[in-house]
Amino acid sequence: MRRWLDDLNAAISRAPRYSELSALSLQQPILQAPGQMHYPNTLSHVCWYRNQSVSLTDHITMMENQLSGYLLRKFKNSNGWQRLWVIFTNFCLYFYKTHQEDAPLASLPLLGYTVSVPSFSDPVSCRHVFKLHFKSHVYFFRADSEYTWRRWMEVIRRGVSSPGKIGHLAEDGIIVD
Repeated sequence: MRRWLDDLNAAISRAPRYSELSALSLQQPILQAPGQMHYPNTLSHVCWYRNQSVSLTDHITMMENQLSGYLLRKFKNSNGWQRLWVIFTNFCLYFYKTHQEDAPLASLPLLGYTVSVPSFSDPVSCRHVFKLHFKSHVYFFRADSEYTWRRWMEVIRRGVSSPGKIGHLAEDGIIVD
């Protein structure tokens, strides 16, 4: 409740500076093909369906924690991995076939997700793997080096964690406060 009031007071204090800006609707559909409408994973939709909220402090933290690079994504029902260019920004992972693509193949909003190392019971045994988990949804990603793995884990964790809940990544990959 305190964070909400702090954000509300911060928004009120900034209102005179931004009062001349026109309103922007985040709910406008994207026209894909004649007669076809697509509603993107807007932040408001994700917050609503996942029962999450995002404060001004969360937005500022997110802007400081963005990353892009190649990762391997594990296929769900096989031992195979797919190499993808991944961009983490605005609380979301965007997946591209290569770094030269204009439009993402898919996106994964990460609000509510946790990032961790795989457990012994998980179906992966490779090095440099991190796990994204929300309810029954589990994804595994593999980096090409320990440095890259640590960087992805740290940036995602900082980008989707609430302020005050951010710890640090210990040597063994376990997040501690």
